[in-house]
Amino acid sequence: MNIGNKIQELRKTNGITQEKLAAEMGVSIAAISKWENANSMPDILMLCSLAD
Repeated sequence: MNIGNKIQELRKTNGITQEKLAAEMGVSIAAISKWENANSMPDILMLCSLAD
């Protein structure tokens, strides 16, 4: 499973921009972009936050 693809799919399904997701999670837009492009992985706390 590619977590980045799932993050992007979930974000787009819910009509949330990278900017809004970054602001809600307290991370940079670059971090969201890196996750979605598989250049980095969110840590376990971020994954839990995404699940909420």
